[in-house]
Amino acid sequence: MKKSNLHSCNVLDVGASGGLEAKQIWRFSAGNGEVSLTAEQRVVPPEPLPAKLVAKDWRTLWQRKLNIAWFPADQVFLRVAHLPAADRGELLAMVELQLEKLSPLPVTQIVWSVEFLPQHAENMQTVIVVIAARAVVEEFLGKLEGDGYQPDRLEIPQLHELLATRFEENGIWIYPSREGTRNLCLVAWWYGGALQQLQLVHLPESPNRGALLVEQLTKAAWAGEMEGWFTVQTRCHVAGDEAALARWEPALSQWAGHKVTLVDPLSKTALAELAARLAARNESPANLLPAEHAARYQQRFIDRLWMSGLGAVIAAYVVGVIIYFAALQVIKFQKYSLDKQVASVSDSYTNAVKLKERVEVLQNQLNLKYAALDSLRAVSELLPPDLTLTEFALQRGQELRLQGTAPSQDQVNQLFDYNAALRKVTANGELVFSKVEQPIYDTRGQTIAWRFNSELKRAETQ
Repeated sequence: MKKSNLHSCNVLDVGASGGLEAKQIWRFSAGNGEVSLTAEQRVVPPEPLPAKLVAKDWRTLWQRKLNIAWFPADQVFLRVAHLPAADRGELLAMVELQLEKLSPLPVTQIVWSVEFLPQHAENMQTVIVVIAARAVVEEFLGKLEGDGYQPDRLEIPQLHELLATRFEENGIWIYPSREGTRNLCLVAWWYGGALQQLQLVHLPESPNRGALLVEQLTKAAWAGEMEGWFTVQTRCHVAGDEAALARWEPALSQWAGHKVTLVDPLSKTALAELAARLAARNESPANLLPAEHAARYQQRFIDRLWMSGLGAVIAAYVVGVIIYFAALQVIKFQKYSLDKQVASVSDSYTNAVKLKERVEVLQNQLNLKYAALDSLRAVSELLPPDLTLTEFALQRGQELRLQGTAPSQDQVNQLFDYNAALRKVTANGELVFSKVEQPIYDTRGQTIAWRFNSELKRAETQ
């Protein structure tokens, strides 16, 4: 990378609370791509930041000063992407095309940047995508501007510590740190000579934080198995001292099946020096500062437009809500009127239904009466003289059972003729029986006993 004409560099750590606790600032002089620490100061609120260190004056025109601020890591999302090898401009375009898939927030509501890693294959390039909510970034910048600090870069110190580590084997590297009352662990999964996954795990201050970390690692391992890069359990490496090892080692060693390897961590001063050196050499493109922040007056104008747009959206939303509730009231009034009309005719409708059902019952009874009389007339008139009717039974209002005797078997043909005649008998132009079954007869000495069933044909009242 081309060296910059940087003269001095400030690195500000505002703490996990974003400025409510003591701030730490380092000043480095720069030249020929190298930096050296010239001042370090701890500022306790409400004490302001030293203006001589952070302010930019007319001398900055030829003695360029760079202000770096560390953005809280618990407010960012880190994603790893493997892209075809290309120049950085094309890689940025590739990342932008995949933002909707990589970002957990809507693309219009984020600030994003990219850190490039060395190529792990001839035709593949690994990048780390850093994403933060635009509202959170703007709020953070507002607090810095309120303290008189105008940052040129917003960086993640944990990312510098990750890139400063040499990875010579497959494994999991864990960088624990504290963000206020929580434990923040940056977990890097290196497999196949490349960074496969990067996650920021937020853990509460509790005795079982090791188990909670293992739970998150297990989920990530399952995802790695599904994607195909996590094929074998490997060692865990923890950046910290012996106290950190004792805190995390039991749970991690049981989960991984190996002893945890301790890695020397970088102090905050060393991280600040590394950040200044990378900036002096233009070697770290990851910067969450929005591009429009370089021109403050333009930024204010954009903010006013954004606030005006937000006000218009809120006003439109309010008008929409008013229209919605007005329309809802109209619909409720129409429904109330309709309910009143329904209630007014419900009694009449119920009485009409009852009357209709009663008429149907009476009409059916009348139809049954006439049908029974017609069937009795037909059975009597068509009965041959040699046949005797002993039973005439009407069942369930429609099924007619006929039973009788004959003096000898010579009357069997008369029985079948009688059965056939009943099939064709009519009354008022319609068949009396809709169905007449074949007769059944039994021989009892010289006489026979016969029987058959038929169904009356009668119309139901509609």
